[in-house]
Amino acid sequence: MSSPHRPLNPRSGLVLDTHELGRRAGAMKVVRASVEAPADLGISVIGVPLGSPIELDLRLESVVEGVLVSGSATVEVRGECVRCLGEISDELEVDIQELYVYPGAEPDDDLASRLEGDLIDLEPLLRDEVVLDLPFQPLCRDDCLGLCVECGANLNDNPDHRHAARLDPRWDALRGLEGGDGESYDVLQTAPRAMKFPGQSARRNKE
Repeated sequence: MSSPHRPLNPRSGLVLDTHELGRRAGAMKVVRASVEAPADLGISVIGVPLGSPIELDLRLESVVEGVLVSGSATVEVRGECVRCLGEISDELEVDIQELYVYPGAEPDDDLASRLEGDLIDLEPLLRDEVVLDLPFQPLCRDDCLGLCVECGANLNDNPDHRHAARLDPRWDALRGLEGGDGESYDVLQTAPRAMKFPGQSARRNKE
């Protein structure tokens, strides 16, 4: 089902003329055309570039209630990988099938698509189909490694990229306790046993 009704632009390549069909049930017309994509066809991270070609391969069939449109539309999509921010470019084919009800007819669904005179506005339907097929978190590839959280390097270019371990700055005060011989002070190191001096035991006995 297409989006709610909006003003129709007769100059748009996505507006189809059904005048040749008349209203004879069973009449058919094939539409194969390349038209320009409208603005904002997609979502924030990926979509169809403005003015890029949309390849339509459609069949218009006159039925009792109106005109049934079926077929496919092929579009170019471009976007940005959500992990590495790299450019994504691909081709998307969406299925098209919608009944456009004659003016004045009473469809079961109040939101059903309608003809305006002899014209069909394909844009709302195309928007619905394209957006539903677009990934909401597009990836340049399934195993994209993303960016280094420290320096922003692309890990796909260098999977072995590493940074030296950084010490917690809250331990800076303990660094001053390091010995002069370069050995680190270990607060968990077992303290050495007290040494006994000669004669120490004898003095205790005399006391």
